Amino acid sequence: MAVTVAIVGATGETGSSIVKGLLQSRGFEITALVRPASLQKPKVRALADQGVKVVPVDLGGPEAEIRNALKGIDVVISAIFAGELLAQIPVIDASKAVGVKRFIPCFFATVAPPKGVLRLREVKEDVLNHVKKVYLPYTVIDVGWWYQITLPSLPSGRIDYATEMSVKDIAGDGSVPTALTDLRDIGKYVARIIVDPRTLNRMVFAYNEVHTFNDVYKMLEDVSGEKLKRNYVSAETIKANLAEAEKKSMNFLDPDFLKVAHFQYLLSWGIRGDNTPEYAAYLGYLNAKDLYPDVQYTTLETFAKELIEGKGQPVYEEMRALRAARASQEKQQ
Repeated sequence: MAVTVAIVGATGETGSSIVKGLLQSRGFEITALVRPASLQKPKVRALADQGVKVVPVDLGGPEAEIRNALKGIDVVISAIFAGELLAQIPVIDASKAVGVKRFIPCFFATVAPPKGVLRLREVKEDVLNHVKKVYLPYTVIDVGWWYQITLPSLPSGRIDYATEMSVKDIAGDGSVPTALTDLRDIGKYVARIIVDPRTLNRMVFAYNEVHTFNDVYKMLEDVSGEKLKRNYVSAETIKANLAEAEKKSMNFLDPDFLKVAHFQYLLSWGIRGDNTPEYAAYLGYLNAKDLYPDVQYTTLETFAKELIEGKGQPVYEEMRALRAARASQEKQQ
């Protein structure tokens, strides 16, 4: 019998990977909960073409509407936009009311302490605390840092088409290891995790490889034949930049908060070394490599070669388009 899964944020970067992973795994009946105003968007229509049931739901509307959408659903997965994390609360309440068997809150990021390091993590923990308060079965899934926002530009510019959103600086001396994952592989892990009784009411760390950024730059030099400039940024400089960014915004709904998040991430995985299997184990995570040693994933080197061959796919294309339009408007003013 198929497992029924409802996904919030199915057309986003993570959500799209999850949908693909579930479809490829089979054994799942997928429902995408989307805003009524988004029903005719190309990405939403593409979901329907793939056999995904599309249900319009206003998460800010009556909870009864969300309950109706979730009736008969076994697993609810949230891959909601980071600026709307608290919109998961009514979905959680509705899930509890209709007897959803497992809720996957929107984590899907790097490993970090629950408080005091990443503001986004703190909001995610607040959401998880609500899950626990209503006694709803859950699984937290974190996936490390994406390959897609890791590789720097090459002097030749030949992978610029896919590296605009990448980290441009190397935190500290570049020797701190961090776990990396191909965005496209996230769905593979999710398909295994959400039906595994061992992961119920647990946190799971699903990642592909662990590298230092010195390793990453050296690998890219080897496969590209180009010499890369390294821009090392000290912990003190990152902290100073963070303090300046925090003067402008500590509201995660504010576009300026992206700068705050950027510097907080650099400190977390680039200086503190939070995003590692060892720290994840300390925090109580299960390791997906132990649970599913047979999962075939894309190596970072393979990913780099794909980009060099022009086969890469940029991420956050809508965000990139909005940024370009905003820059154009500012230029005209």
